Amino acid sequence: MSSNPSHSTDLNVDTKSPANPPEALPEPRIPAMRVKDLSFYYGVRKSLERVTMDIYQGRVTAVIGPSGCGKSTFIKALNRISELEAQVQVDGLIEFFGQDIYSSRINLNRLRRQIGMVFQKPNPFSMSVYDNVAYGIRVSGRKSKSELDDIVELALTNAALWDEVKDVLNKSALGLSGGQQQRLCIARALAVKPKVLLMDEPCSALDPIATMKIEDLIHELRSDLTIVIVTHNMQQASRVSDYTAFFSTDESRIGHMVEFGSTSQIFRAANEARTRDYIEGRFG
Repeated sequence: MSSNPSHSTDLNVDTKSPANPPEALPEPRIPAMRVKDLSFYYGVRKSLERVTMDIYQGRVTAVIGPSGCGKSTFIKALNRISELEAQVQVDGLIEFFGQDIYSSRINLNRLRRQIGMVFQKPNPFSMSVYDNVAYGIRVSGRKSKSELDDIVELALTNAALWDEVKDVLNKSALGLSGGQQQRLCIARALAVKPKVLLMDEPCSALDPIATMKIEDLIHELRSDLTIVIVTHNMQQASRVSDYTAFFSTDESRIGHMVEFGSTSQIFRAANEARTRDYIEGRFG
């Protein structure tokens, strides 16, 4: 995979600064994002309760749990995209490289460029393949045609799609297969050079072959990105992630994180019986 140069994490200015590649990370690992005592409400309805976890730079974190436990709410809170859907209330703190993303000083457009998102169902725009990938670049600033061409090719290459679409760049993205559309959405997110990529059930609408391509892509992208993936598929979580967070809901608590740890520890020797029961298919 081609390198993806890092941009500044300052969400209030446009300056750039280099970052250490994942292989050079010192120990203990650096959190790209820190979530502290997060409770989240849609209107007056509580969806998450006192979630605390670190999302480590250059690693893949899987979020698992039964339907209705707050997984999608959690991932949408990480780049404030939930605010486009409803009125929300947030208690607690989410930091992105030390910056409170719910501060009134945060530039939301810049935040969402640096913390990109891919949704459950592919959502390409009804425009050409090229224009889909170039969209975010054009919105964020002017580039020459040659610069745009290079950015589009690199993003499609990094999304493992260039060879499949290089001859149809000017045709509608809606003519691509479902798996190709999902990789196109990933390329669209990559084009603006995010530091974090959020993936909300990215394979749930795809066939096994397309799913395998997305999983292979996640393995490639992890060298340059911090990735958070929501998935119902336990095998997928165990294959692609370095860390796993298990969310659940019971009679006394809504949308709480039961356990967080390395994926190998969670899947082989989880501390909580509820985590073990879910992974082994005894509920959910």
